[in-house]
Amino acid sequence: MESSRDGRQRAAIQSGFIVDIIQKQDQRSKKKTRGVVQEILTNTSFHPHGVKVRLKDGKVGRVTDVIRTDPASDRI
Repeated sequence: MESSRDGRQRAAIQSGFIVDIIQKQDQRSKKKTRGVVQEILTNTSFHPHGVKVRLKDGKVGRVTDVIRTDPASDRI
């Protein structure tokens, strides 16, 4: 299932989803990094700058876009 959902709602993100994040050091340049969600780090249901997640490769950042919501597919 292809999607381009907002990354500010915690309910829109689950482990295994493919997302774009902005890491702390890339906030000024707005450089996005794509990866698979391993863990959701934000506890609140909404965050105005995006829900913070850890990707499977260990990178941490705030979600800007939910790209694919099919956890069965690990392709990026």
